Parts: sequence; structure tokens; C-alpha cells
Amino acid sequence: MNKINVGILIFKDVEVLDFTGPYEVFSRTRTVKGANSRRNNDSAPFNPFTMAMDKDLIVATGGLKVIPDYSLDDSPKIDILIIPGGYGTRPLLNNENLLNWIKKIYIDAKITSSICTGALLLAKAGLLDGKRATTHWGAIDALKAISKSINVITDKRIVDDGIITSAGVSSGIDMSFEIVLKLFGEEVANDTAKYIEFHRSKNIV
Repeated sequence: MNKINVGILIFKDVEVLDFTGPYEVFSRTRTVKGANSRRNNDSAPFNPFTMAMDKDLIVATGGLKVIPDYSLDDSPKIDILIIPGGYGTRPLLNNENLLNWIKKIYIDAKITSSICTGALLLAKAGLLDGKRATTHWGAIDALKAISKSINVITDKRIVDDGIITSAGVSSGIDMSFEIVLKLFGEEVANDTAKYIEFHRSKNIV
């Protein structure tokens, strides 16, 4: 099976569940039902990995230490781009190298998505102009301030308008399941949710 590469950006002060939640979903998805299929990667459709500006150790929110799999310069081709949030997004909003990299990956990626304040980075890169989008409730005004052309949705956990954005923290898990559903259908999404014992929310527009 050809694997779908899921590239998850991490950075200093990234919110832990923003990136580990999607990683759990994509790493445990199988196209064959049941617990036994999780004992190997034979029916695993996704290849999730982390990448950062460089390969230096990342200290996430709460002090969790993570070593990224790749730097932005040496990551494999990315089919699904995941941009998490956290306080660490704020210093990156003026990082032209990162914003240009996001725009470059967006062109070829099948799916581009964000969790929480990761939407601010997508907005700053100009990718949300004219689109519906959401973010963490505490960053709604910040998202509106970046571009008045963004139609900011405040009452949905997931907004799919070409780019998929999701609200705060745990909503990234639901967003990841929506991607699984989009690519592999309800049965695979439900089986994966059952395996990790997660009750999916379908609060999506």
C-alpha cells in the first residue's frame, strides 16, 4: 500500500494535544477492522511524521520535549499538511521563511489543515482569504484582524472550505477523523475511533 504522508508542523510552545491528537488518529488508522490490524502497519494508509524549522529539540506547551522527525528542508513530500496551534504561533506570524514554506507545501498538498491558532499562520500566509475558517475561541479576534476577507465561523468545531480549519485543542482529533472519513469512508473512521475509544463530534460546516 502506498502511504499518504501526513506532515505535522511543530514549534516552540506548540500545544501538545494539537499535534499529538492528529498523530494518534493517523498513526492508528487501518483499512482492516479490529485490534489485530494495529499490530503491524500492513493496512496502515498513513505515514505521519513531525517536522520543524530545524531538528533541534522542541519544548511544547507544558514542558513536553520532542525531537522532530525532519526539518522543513529535508521532510518527505507532504500529502496532508497539519498546522497545530499554541502560544508559539505568535512569534511565527512574521517568519517569512515559514510562511513561504507553508504556501509552497499548500500548492502540492492534497489537504491543508489547522488546529487552534494554527489558522493564524494560514491566514498570515494569505491562504484563508475569501474562505470560511475557525480557530480557538480566544483567537477569534486575532484571526479577524489578519484579514477582513476571512469569514470567521464561531459556532462550529470544524470548517471545511478547501482548507480545513478546526477550533481549539481537542477539535484537532475530530478534524483528523473528518480527513480519514473523506479519504477512506465512514467504516474506517468509525473503526479507528472505536479503537482509540474516541466519541466523534460532527460539528462541521
